[in-house]
Amino acid sequence: MRVVRLWTEFSNSGSLFFIPLPLTRHFYLWIMPKILFVLTLLAVVTGCKMKTAKPASQVLSSPDGKLNVTVFLTANGTPAYMLKHEESMLLDTSLLGLRFSGGINFTEGFEISGTEVRTIDETWTQPWGEQRQIRDHGNELLVKLNNKELPERSFSVRFRAYDDGVAFRYEFPQNIGNVVLQDEDTEFNLTADHLCWWGPGDWDITEHLYTTSRFSEIDATKKRNHPSLAQTYIPENAVNTPITMRTSEGLYLAFHEAALINYSDMTLKVDTQSLLMQAELVGRADGMKADLEGPFNTPWRMIQVAERAGDLIESSLILNLNEPNKIGDVSYFKPTKYAGIWWDMHLGRRGWDMEGGNHGATTAYAKEMMDFAAANNIGAILVEGWNTGWASWFGDGRPEQGPFDFVTPYPDYDLAEVVRYGREKGVDLIMHHETSSMPLAYEKWMDSAFALMQYHGIHTVKTGYVGTIIPKGEYHHGQFMINHFRKVVEHAATFNIAVNAHEPIKDTGTRRTWPNEISREGLRGQEFNAWCPDGGNPPEHASIVAFTRMLGGPIDYTPGIFDIKLKPYKPDNQVNTTLAQQLALYVVFYGPVQMVPDLLENYQDQPGLQFIRDVAVDWEQTRVLSGEPGDFVVIARQQRSSDRWFLGAVSDENARTLDVSLDFLEPGKRYTARIYRDGEGAHWNDNPTSLAIEEREVDAGDLITLALAPGGGAAISFIPVSQ
Repeated sequence: MRVVRLWTEFSNSGSLFFIPLPLTRHFYLWIMPKILFVLTLLAVVTGCKMKTAKPASQVLSSPDGKLNVTVFLTANGTPAYMLKHEESMLLDTSLLGLRFSGGINFTEGFEISGTEVRTIDETWTQPWGEQRQIRDHGNELLVKLNNKELPERSFSVRFRAYDDGVAFRYEFPQNIGNVVLQDEDTEFNLTADHLCWWGPGDWDITEHLYTTSRFSEIDATKKRNHPSLAQTYIPENAVNTPITMRTSEGLYLAFHEAALINYSDMTLKVDTQSLLMQAELVGRADGMKADLEGPFNTPWRMIQVAERAGDLIESSLILNLNEPNKIGDVSYFKPTKYAGIWWDMHLGRRGWDMEGGNHGATTAYAKEMMDFAAANNIGAILVEGWNTGWASWFGDGRPEQGPFDFVTPYPDYDLAEVVRYGREKGVDLIMHHETSSMPLAYEKWMDSAFALMQYHGIHTVKTGYVGTIIPKGEYHHGQFMINHFRKVVEHAATFNIAVNAHEPIKDTGTRRTWPNEISREGLRGQEFNAWCPDGGNPPEHASIVAFTRMLGGPIDYTPGIFDIKLKPYKPDNQVNTTLAQQLALYVVFYGPVQMVPDLLENYQDQPGLQFIRDVAVDWEQTRVLSGEPGDFVVIARQQRSSDRWFLGAVSDENARTLDVSLDFLEPGKRYTARIYRDGEGAHWNDNPTSLAIEEREVDAGDLITLALAPGGGAAISFIPVSQ
């Protein structure tokens, strides 16, 4: 327990009064805002003046006035803030500050030396995304802070308030020089024991299941559920972001970060007794967090606030906190569905390497995939295991000498012929680069690997980082790897290449700045259903992911498995949803590249395949019609440059009936609604493939009732009758 002493100074009729207050930290955090309010009231009513030459506090409000951030200094000069939604206190006094090596601390002894305010209101266009037009409308407050005893230690905190949340970041001037970040002391001081949806704050992977619990019940160190636990590190009771919460009053909160650049991933250390979260940055072997050079800004610390759960998904806050497009035209990337030589390997039917026999990446199989794609409105295929090196995996262990050759195919795979055949069929090839977590080796290959892609007119690459990072002592989510991921994306852009990263750093909206950063994994995807010993992703998984991981950005989840029981290849595993939910996920999980992953024979004579043929992957607008984290979600999206709409609805392990208004459709227009729903007796485990398909004409005034089975879903295409 930390004890602080507060000296409150009054001036009254020329006399000074000092009141020593020995307090526990938590009592201090509770009482400080009240003292500030009383002092301000006394100053107005009695003429009593606080002895300060600088402003004591600043208030920033959202455009609609519902969110209010109060920024102030504690008695010892520590920057702090509070957050209110109307009359409800969401975050009580939460301290701010950073500490650098050598005792260079920006934590106390500060005064407010000045402020700047402005209003932001502009609209910008996404080259691809959940919606075309995005409004950036918020109010901004820059608080300048000077250290009274060490004037060279000056910095600023920039706050922004939007109708859908608030954010802040630290900004340091050039004269700070080169520094090594030791810790960030950012706090989020909750006022109640909210219901939370969270995953462990793992420094290496984000492929953990989510847990639903009260904040006071979070125990992240006991929630290791990845099969490669020896490769992971979770600080004591830290959670990953986004973490989503629901208050007893029905407000929804989500804590995350935006514009994570040249820094270290923020996890949140949880104090379940005091209801406090504190930034816990991913470290490295020497215990430090980041090497920084002034001037620099930290990532934005972001709190989404919503009165309706669906508003969290519809929010564009994370994108608005990132800088505009830096690389210009990205029309070389076309959002698409893709098939691939991939699921075979997860089922154990084929192998990645040629030496092991039954190689998957052959010219003949790739052509077969391209025939399937061309016949079913699928624009590309992915081929994994095409290049030499898969048999050795980690090579000789030297950081700059990985096992993979990123330009030499195996003898049974003719890259040029596959590209030629695909072009003849109108099907693109997606390149695959697995690095086996040896980023320095990959960086040596990038020029030649990207040049090969450019030569063949290949514009998309899926990268992978399976395993422990080499060099030893670095983590997937530390500054070293964050800078590597950025280097790959920026370098790929010079070759007109878009990147879909697996085992990545989490998404923080940087796709606005580098729109060739198209998608990423960063969660427990479909492949866990094929081989994970815990039985795979539970039926509630999708309804949690939509309100947590998806708040960061696009997901390469690979929905669309039709052989739910995975027989005969994986008798002890299965997909824990109905077939209708697999279709619905194409709409629910956003991503500009969506895989059609199952074995080709499993799609033969399947009427549900028509929805995959029809569904779009790039959107004009998105509407979240209803939903609750961990229970269900219903999302409608309008195809970009089209008046077609698609709807996806998914449920957890419980059956439920939902009445869905179609008021998102264009008024006065008739549509053919083709409904793919759970059939008679459908159940994620007992009867997962029962699928019913029906058609009806509808308009914007209609209501559709959806009966979702346990672990079930519904997918609907709305095609204007005139088409």
